Amino acid sequence: MAPSARAPLISPGWIAVVVGALLALHATLALHAVAGQSVTADELLHVTHGFFVDRYGDHRIQPENGVLPQRLHGLAALGSGAPLPRLEDNEYWRTATRGVVGHQFFYETGHDHFPMLMGARALNMLFSLGTGLLVFAWARRLAGPLAGLVALGFYTLDPNLLAHAALATSDLAATFFLVAAVTVFWWQLSVPSPRRMLASAAVFGLACTAKYSAVLLLPVFALLLAGRIWLEPSAARRRWFRLAPTLLGVHVIGSVAVIWALFGFRYSGFSPALPPADHYTAPWASVLPVLGWQGQLIDFCRAWHLLPEAFLYGYAWVLRSVELRAAFLAGQYSVTGWTEFFPLAFWWKTTPALLAGLLVAAFAGLRRWRGDRSFIRTGLTTAAPLLVFIVIYWAFSLTSHLNIGHRHLLPVYPVLFVLVGAGLASLPWPRLARLGLPLALLTSQAISAVQTSPHFLAYFNVFAGGPANGWRLLTDSSIDWGQDLPSLQAWLERANPPRAAQPVYLSYFGSGEPAYYGINATRLPFINGFKFVQAWYEPGPGIYCVSATMLSQVYGPAPGPWTRELEHEYQTLRQQAPALRETWRQHESTWLRYDALRFARLCHYLRARSPDAVIGWSIFIYRLTQPEIETALSGDVSAE
Repeated sequence: MAPSARAPLISPGWIAVVVGALLALHATLALHAVAGQSVTADELLHVTHGFFVDRYGDHRIQPENGVLPQRLHGLAALGSGAPLPRLEDNEYWRTATRGVVGHQFFYETGHDHFPMLMGARALNMLFSLGTGLLVFAWARRLAGPLAGLVALGFYTLDPNLLAHAALATSDLAATFFLVAAVTVFWWQLSVPSPRRMLASAAVFGLACTAKYSAVLLLPVFALLLAGRIWLEPSAARRRWFRLAPTLLGVHVIGSVAVIWALFGFRYSGFSPALPPADHYTAPWASVLPVLGWQGQLIDFCRAWHLLPEAFLYGYAWVLRSVELRAAFLAGQYSVTGWTEFFPLAFWWKTTPALLAGLLVAAFAGLRRWRGDRSFIRTGLTTAAPLLVFIVIYWAFSLTSHLNIGHRHLLPVYPVLFVLVGAGLASLPWPRLARLGLPLALLTSQAISAVQTSPHFLAYFNVFAGGPANGWRLLTDSSIDWGQDLPSLQAWLERANPPRAAQPVYLSYFGSGEPAYYGINATRLPFINGFKFVQAWYEPGPGIYCVSATMLSQVYGPAPGPWTRELEHEYQTLRQQAPALRETWRQHESTWLRYDALRFARLCHYLRARSPDAVIGWSIFIYRLTQPEIETALSGDVSAE
């Protein structure tokens, strides 16, 4: 008997109640987790950029990360009455030095940034809740209400989605609009009409303003359109060939109109109401020449003002950034990435329940195909937009040089939840068994979430060795995005009381400000120094707090493992240290290089030493004695 013909397992009224409860649980878990977290690396830029766009229409801070979600995040800053930092004669504002301006906006105006940050995080939940509804709707369409609830249950309790659902970034916005755009495009292909075409064009335009990964929708749309034409009888294909140019034209015009609307129908990305800018993050002349034919196309669009300047610059900056970007994978370092990066990241950070569910779904699909060869034309045709999307997205991921985080795979997960929900609901088993297996897998999914809560960002499955081993496999936003300063402050308060306080040294990866949380520490090299002058200091015995990304030495002037060449340079500079200590202000670049190498050598030592404590699996604590400091900085350390 087909699933649709079976007696319903739950009434429509209760289905709505369960869906609402699951979405409420998802929002509660995600917001509770971020309520105890500091601003992550990208959030500072998102909220700051959104504020300046919403209030002044100025796009200089971060045009490359999607204006739509940032405008939403900026509403929280507007509502909080956040004051402006000083912009007149502000070199960082004039040169669009975004991290410094963001730091000024968050920490140097006397305004408490945390309420506006939490407001932006709460608004971002709208994208995650919308994605959950899409997951439910798709799975229900494929295999009935049980499939929808199972798929939504997986979504609700997935640690990776919970980690990003309530962060003020563009990842969930991109996830929602990519899936929504594919859905609406297929919907208008099923029964073409002007209303449906306009709706599809509008959603596509919104996807383009959510994140530049929307460019992947172009091959998806092309394949879906070709497939739709191919499925038609030969007599009807002529109509489709006549209709296709109109359909594509509506999408081009409609999406361009949406993009212009989100940029306020103004070409310039700089507001005339604010002090002027010299350029965006880097001048156009240093960006376009390295982009080949795409640079020429962007320059043509600039010359004719076909799209807003900030939109074009953001896309150009993304293209430039993805070519060479420092990355880390299980002890390896690269600037061009690895084909295996995203498959391994997926394997390590996907829950065992979802992996098992995918195997069951594959079995269910194969069984249905063997029993009913028409399944290819019926069931798979219905799911075609999701299947084409996931194939295209994975193909792009395998060739991407931007290997900085598992989060870039988030758009594939809603499709996987749908397939698992449909597969489990399609098994030809008795009612009890059909309920038992999904409940068992969802229980496992819940256990994965509970065991990691509230540190969802650091989730790694049992095959990866769990969160404790995560830093050895991936860094940056896959585990350490600067989120654990509040937890570090709480640990220091307990473990390092004032009456017996040891000196604290901190190397932090992120955009948070340790002083905001009352963390009084000597600053070791930071990934984001925000132009603070790094005064001379001497490492001594005390408590060393090192972020996982800094410990792995992924970024900075001395990336990768400690080598003989680095050792030689370090020893040369170390001989100059006594004189440099007195003149470091006049030789700041030499001092900073020496400091970076000294810290890299220390990290080489610490990676071989067990930490004394771990904060949220992202910050490692070491209580170092003077003999250990001497061994780490001047003893024999074998080069890797």
